[in-house]
Amino acid sequence: MGWLADETGLDKRRANYVPLTPLSHLNRAAGVFPDREALVYGGQRLTYRQYHARVSQLASALVGAGVGSGDVVATLLPNIPAQAEAHFGVPAMGAVLNTINIRLDVDTVAYIFGHGGAKLVLVDTQFIGLAEAAIAQMDGPAPQIVEVADPQAGYPATGRYAEYEAFIAAGDPGFAWRFPEDEWESLALNYTSGTTGRPKGVVYHHRGAYLMTMGTVISWRMTLYPRFLTIVPLFHCNGWNHTWMMPMLGGTVVCCRDVTAKAIYDAVADEGVTHFGGAPIVLNAIVNASPEDQRAFSHTVEVFTAGAPPAAATLAAIEALGFHVTQVYGLTETYGHVTECLWNHDEWGHLEGDARAAIKARQGVLMPMMEDITVVDSAMAPVPPDATTQGEIVIRGNSVMKGYLKNPEATEEAFAGGYFHSGDIAVKHPDGHLQIADRAKDIIISGGENVSSVEVEGTLMHHPAVLLCAVVAKPDDKWGEVPCAFVELKPGREATEADLIAFARERLAGFKTPKKVVFQELPKTSTGKIQKFELRAVARTL
Repeated sequence: MGWLADETGLDKRRANYVPLTPLSHLNRAAGVFPDREALVYGGQRLTYRQYHARVSQLASALVGAGVGSGDVVATLLPNIPAQAEAHFGVPAMGAVLNTINIRLDVDTVAYIFGHGGAKLVLVDTQFIGLAEAAIAQMDGPAPQIVEVADPQAGYPATGRYAEYEAFIAAGDPGFAWRFPEDEWESLALNYTSGTTGRPKGVVYHHRGAYLMTMGTVISWRMTLYPRFLTIVPLFHCNGWNHTWMMPMLGGTVVCCRDVTAKAIYDAVADEGVTHFGGAPIVLNAIVNASPEDQRAFSHTVEVFTAGAPPAAATLAAIEALGFHVTQVYGLTETYGHVTECLWNHDEWGHLEGDARAAIKARQGVLMPMMEDITVVDSAMAPVPPDATTQGEIVIRGNSVMKGYLKNPEATEEAFAGGYFHSGDIAVKHPDGHLQIADRAKDIIISGGENVSSVEVEGTLMHHPAVLLCAVVAKPDDKWGEVPCAFVELKPGREATEADLIAFARERLAGFKTPKKVVFQELPKTSTGKIQKFELRAVARTL
């Protein structure tokens, strides 16, 4: 047994063991930071005392509406205060939060309502039609609607349903929160994008979310009282868990309903925003913002970016504007980001321009709350750290989902070999940093050679006329597949197909050079990811 052979009486007790939950952060903040600003949305400003009271009222009102412990409460909300309040209020009475993507089609929303078993849904009045159409399509029990009006954005109450403010006003601000008895209890239900087949329901537990908030503070080098702008939708991995994290630091959540470059610059200049997360498309919008939309500010803004490897050209441009970018990586199944590009000042501090940006585009090393993240071959053997050999990123740690709701087969497949299988193809550098080569489904195999769509996209993004691009496989009689580029040009700039092909040929091997360039607006998800499955369908017709 070692030196401690006798553990008689050394048991878990209420005094020495408390299940981990992000609810603890807001509960503590109400006592430690009662008068600090917690939540901002336009002219609406809540202190932590007020925030906690409203969350308690929401929890109490849900109980009064017949919601029980373990039930699912859904939301169809943009990044407004009610969405932040739901992140605490729903689990505070023991229910499971299901934030639904507001840009989904009616059929998918109906499926999620039914599959998740939502008992009640909070709906922004902009999306009442979507909720009603989805409910009309359902066969089984439908959720009760509580509408959330947002008059300052032009979306008043419809009068057809109980309105959120009246709903929570009936709740008790002194409601006693129900903390989990077991930190493995389900906290949230998030659905994958479902680009092939039905979306899968990803289940989070309290422990994973709590540890995600702790690890993020370390990796983002955060101190007390940050001011965080909600660019990442709170329906996407629960906003990477940042809303659960901010009360721990006495920070302020600045809600952003409509994400534009102007809104970001205004929030930084007027609200003193210090942190936000966003996809590379958000960085691109900041870099290419019109002069009238830009604002001057004197502090450095810390930015987490994820969703796709950002172009080195974008990273190089944005730092000069006052934004310090850290590349992170993760999935819905991992509560959001689980790796970070951990900058080595001693080794890389002298780098500038493209050389610096190329390093910062790496996905990096595992964050503190994770146990192991590596790259393996098909036999689950680690690939050599030579920055060349490709394999799949696999992940192990507490911030990995419980599994897929009502889908044990997919869960077992995802956890084969004791790791979560990401489906992302990457290399490992000698310093341990991971770098994504592609999604497994996005690799282009041309004449037996693997072509990384990410590499080709990064090359094209250096062209001064290119705003955005995506590269997919186009069927080819001779080579099997060839790269096909879809491109959005910057306003007022011009380039031809021949121009871009020649530009790429100067920088890439011949088999990697796009054989076709299509100029069009790129289809995107609500989180800014380019929907390549739509582009692949187009490429098959060319």
